Amino acid sequence: MSRMMFVNLPVTDLGKSVEFFSELGFEFNPRFTDETATCMIIGESNFAMLLTHEKFLSFTPGLAICDTRTSTEVLVCLSAESRAEVDALLDKAVAAGGSDFREPEDYGFMYGRSFRDLDGHIWEIMWMDPAAIEQADG
Repeated sequence: MSRMMFVNLPVTDLGKSVEFFSELGFEFNPRFTDETATCMIIGESNFAMLLTHEKFLSFTPGLAICDTRTSTEVLVCLSAESRAEVDALLDKAVAAGGSDFREPEDYGFMYGRSFRDLDGHIWEIMWMDPAAIEQADG
């Protein structure tokens, strides 16, 4: 079965978030965009819905939005096609106003780095050697 995935994230300033992720190379689906939300295209079947706090809270009645300065509720991990792409995307995130979250993780066959976006959400970018994946499956 093929499924689409939508990660819903609250953002403080929708316009600034769109600008930030645009600088990282992401595009947005205008059919699912208005002044309260936008649909960021991550991959063929994977999307992040960036929602104003008011819009996000309409889906979570009675619950507060996590304060990302003191707590983490989700880690979003995206794959990259190379180690160089991991570094390039991290560098773009920092240049666009995000922050490097922790030291790179290098296991030889797998390499990853993490950044925090403008709202403090943690995004992990990782590359895994295709040969290592094939060996694990074999």
